[in-house]
Amino acid sequence: MLLPILSSKETETIKKRLLERADTDYTKQQKTVDEIIKSVREKKDEALFSYIARFDGYPANAQNLLVTEQEIEEAFSSVDEGLLSVMREAAENIEAFHNHQKRENWFMESGGKYLGQLYLPVEHAGVYVPGGKAAYPSSVLMNIIPAKCAGVPDISVATPAQGGAVNPVTIAAAKIAGAHNIYKMGGAQAIAAFAYGTQTVPKMDKITGPGNIYVALAKKSVYGQVGIDMIAGPSEVLVIADETANERFIAADFLSQAEHDEMAACMLVTTSREMAEAVRAEILRQAELLPKKNIVQKSLENYGTIILAEDMREAVRISNMIAPEHLEICVRDAEKVLPEIRNAGSIFLGEYSPEPLGDYFAGTNHVLPTNGTARFSSPLNVDDFQKKSSVIYYSKEEFEKVYKKVESFAAAEGLTAHARSAAIRFED
Repeated sequence: MLLPILSSKETETIKKRLLERADTDYTKQQKTVDEIIKSVREKKDEALFSYIARFDGYPANAQNLLVTEQEIEEAFSSVDEGLLSVMREAAENIEAFHNHQKRENWFMESGGKYLGQLYLPVEHAGVYVPGGKAAYPSSVLMNIIPAKCAGVPDISVATPAQGGAVNPVTIAAAKIAGAHNIYKMGGAQAIAAFAYGTQTVPKMDKITGPGNIYVALAKKSVYGQVGIDMIAGPSEVLVIADETANERFIAADFLSQAEHDEMAACMLVTTSREMAEAVRAEILRQAELLPKKNIVQKSLENYGTIILAEDMREAVRISNMIAPEHLEICVRDAEKVLPEIRNAGSIFLGEYSPEPLGDYFAGTNHVLPTNGTARFSSPLNVDDFQKKSSVIYYSKEEFEKVYKKVESFAAAEGLTAHARSAAIRFED
């Protein structure tokens, strides 16, 4: 497992390599997704139930597609009480953080006119939750709670049900978060059902949540018909460190990202060669102790990077250029560096604010922009589940003062009917 210490001159090459992680050719998978979406769109329940029987192995119908109250009760009784307690506390933290993002309607008034803006929640939000043997309750909380805070009246979950059974941890997390319905359906067919609606599944206005490549391609394909959160790429963390940082902590944080998958990217930018060498040694030592050692080694071989910067200003410049999903700032005065950060999904200040704290418990959202998209994108938030409507009111007297200006503007664009719409109100 090689982790060369590179100079800052190689940053552009590193950035290019990171962005190329998303350049895989998925033509074959896209063809399959297109067929599934077309079938569900045209045949609705018939196609949806057929795909569920094929991929999830149970005879779905209109009566058994939804998780029942009895199944919910059984899920809560089967999940460890300690985990339930942690999930409830995490949910409280996430809700408290996202409630601060809520906006108020506003109006500006002058004489006989006023303008304003209304913030309105979408009516139907669909959250996709991966199924299978593993459960990811943190992602359930992170996707549902912002919708709840936004005031969405119908929050539905779609998750695969192998043999007709949904992971009880997923059910418990969904109910703790505030989901109204849990549908036993997964894959591209679930995304298609949410996007176009069927006789049993209502059409959604927004779809969020992670999934495999078929789910990701399906979300991308239905965008425009519905809103989506983002097309997330492989995970990544960048650590800015000076000579005061703790190499053991940084190495552990590196490895927490590397265990995601072989495409995960872990980067250290430091002003200290001694720190760079110490972190490298710690990474190699700690990696040997991990159950997912093979995945970690592949990830670090592919995208593990240590960059030596001349000073803190250059370290920040490199970070802003890469625009990482997760950014840890482990320097003497981390808060002094914060104002210089321009591009990052989530920022962790100091050595006792590791990335997993944001993943699970602190309350910030862990659905984050990847692959450099933090240059123009934000973490999943309340705004993602709301839309804005403009409000305009002019009295007759106020409009009479300006209608000729509207008329002349429209005429200049050759839109005669627009011009007449303004002028007709003041004709004899």
